[in-house]
Amino acid sequence: MTTTASSVAGTTTAREVSGAKPPTVGRVSALTTHRWVRFGLRRLGRLVASLAVLVTASFLMIHLIPGDPVRGALGPTAPAALVEARRESLGLNDPLLVQYWDYLRGLFTGDLGTSLTSQLPVADVVSQRLPATLTLALLGFLVAVALAVPLGVVMGVVTRRGRGRRTELAFTTTSVVVGTVPDFLIGVGLVYVFGVNLGWLPVAGNASPDAYVLPVVALALGPAVILARIIRVEMVAVLEADFVRTARAKRLPARTIYLGHALPNALTAALTICGLLLGSLVAGTVLVENVFAWPGLGRTIVSSILSKDYPVVQAIVLVYGVGVLLANTAVDVVLALLDPRSMIVED
Repeated sequence: MTTTASSVAGTTTAREVSGAKPPTVGRVSALTTHRWVRFGLRRLGRLVASLAVLVTASFLMIHLIPGDPVRGALGPTAPAALVEARRESLGLNDPLLVQYWDYLRGLFTGDLGTSLTSQLPVADVVSQRLPATLTLALLGFLVAVALAVPLGVVMGVVTRRGRGRRTELAFTTTSVVVGTVPDFLIGVGLVYVFGVNLGWLPVAGNASPDAYVLPVVALALGPAVILARIIRVEMVAVLEADFVRTARAKRLPARTIYLGHALPNALTAALTICGLLLGSLVAGTVLVENVFAWPGLGRTIVSSILSKDYPVVQAIVLVYGVGVLLANTAVDVVLALLDPRSMIVED
């Protein structure tokens, strides 16, 4: 009995001294790697399938429009020979499968077609307008997060355990009202107050840094209050968790409890909403750009719809769709890095 115990103890001590890992460590590492591989393959498969649906839908869009899109773009007085020549140059007289194959080949080679109105390559039109839209959307997203996180944390701390009933009611009511107002109406109000009446800020274009203020605020205000409400609810729930109570029992500083322990867990759930908010911000640029005469894709797609320039509309819809899909995929990856339990739930 003593000899056996001594041998076991000797084996354990030798393993600890040599630094050898227990067999379970290798199995856990292999399992984690396997889960990451499965997670990556699932996300890649969803992204590829979504892109295939998006590309097909954008291709069929020009064919589902009632009437002749070329005739609609050139006008009713355009000669029939000109309409037929334009249809032939666009490949609209070819069989549908041939057109689809040419469309896919053009996407992989960067050839998005030719504008019906300006006769410029659609890829050039998109490349000229895309940076302005990306700048507006990213700034709006950053401002929305910068406003929502501290506001949601403060409201969660103030209203935990049923405290601050009036504060909670005022915050909830205000956030619901602001969150339901469309971005372009907020933009119109900002233009009227700060541009027309006060004259503090420019209301059109992006020629100066202060011209970014009003469109970014108009784009970010609604998503910010929605995200702040979600963070407040998550903070209230996290502050009642056992690990927070343990941190309080250890008499840790309030800053450490709220920012070091509660906030990371509250933001994990909010990250899922951030992907949806980023998609809504990208879509919201369409109307906001038209309110502030912003030289981006949103203003271009509206003018292209009015002039029935369908190749440009087709390309911009595709760009917006790809942007939303990539943003949602990026949020899923970040969420998995911060909370690996999400991969286990999917398994």
